[in-house]
Amino acid sequence: MHIEIDKDRCIGAGQCALTAPGVFTQDDDGFSALLPGREDGAGDPLAREAARACPVGAITLSEDE
Repeated sequence: MHIEIDKDRCIGAGQCALTAPGVFTQDDDGFSALLPGREDGAGDPLAREAARACPVGAITLSEDE
């Protein structure tokens, strides 16, 4: 899995960081960011739920091929 955050779409709601704190955090400006080394979700089952919880759909998950 690969996780991408659309920084132009993110509004800093923080739902991703609350849902999957092992994958997501918020940067100094309050916007969503991935924790270092977590671009693949690190096997965290809550990564998908965090993407669904984003109120503006700024998180995209794609499967590795």
